[in-house]
Amino acid sequence: MNPILELRRVRARYDEITVLHGIDLSVAPGQITALLGPNGAGKTTTLRVAAGVHPITSGQLVVGGRDVSGIRPRDLARSGVCLIPEGRGVFPNLSVRDNLLMMTFTGRTREEIEEIAFARFPILAQRASQTAGTLSGGEQQMLALARGLATDPAVLLLDELSMGLAPLIVGQLYEQVALIARAGVAVLVVEQFANTVLEFADHAAVLVRGRIQKQGSPDGSLRSELAALYLGSVT
Repeated sequence: MNPILELRRVRARYDEITVLHGIDLSVAPGQITALLGPNGAGKTTTLRVAAGVHPITSGQLVVGGRDVSGIRPRDLARSGVCLIPEGRGVFPNLSVRDNLLMMTFTGRTREEIEEIAFARFPILAQRASQTAGTLSGGEQQMLALARGLATDPAVLLLDELSMGLAPLIVGQLYEQVALIARAGVAVLVVEQFANTVLEFADHAAVLVRGRIQKQGSPDGSLRSELAALYLGSVT
């Protein structure tokens, strides 16, 4: 299957410091690709480049076979690329229902958005009038995912889905991500900790110091090399 999202020889920098050194990465519809690596490797920058939020110095960002390098993030989002940043991306002072209401700019009605959200995450229906900031960390992440799904994305970019969450909740979230991918969405997920995401990923890439050191199927070979690639242990 042809990839829907591609980074071709992408280089990116902050001021004069280059942080990505010729990244080649692709994600196909229905596929979960895990981007792994230690802190400071450039994982979040890669996601920001893929979302059009961070400019590339050279190389190409390709979506649906079209070179979209330099496109405005708003226009890339309209093309079906959805970024859920680290920190969950909800409005903590608004209710769950009002967080969902804000997604009606996508053209869907409030009823349609709530139907999708509450079918995917029934706990949100029970918390509909609750202020988002008072939800548990896992519930806030569910709300962030529900808001993202309201855009009907072709590409879903997830940054540190597991941050601050108990392993049981992380597993439940990744089960939902797997269902989202099965519906034909291309998912690129950044994770510092590899074990859980590799249970669900179809493809994995290890980024170290701004370079892809290894990528392929998340089989025993890749798993066995992770510690050496990270230059330390991985949990």
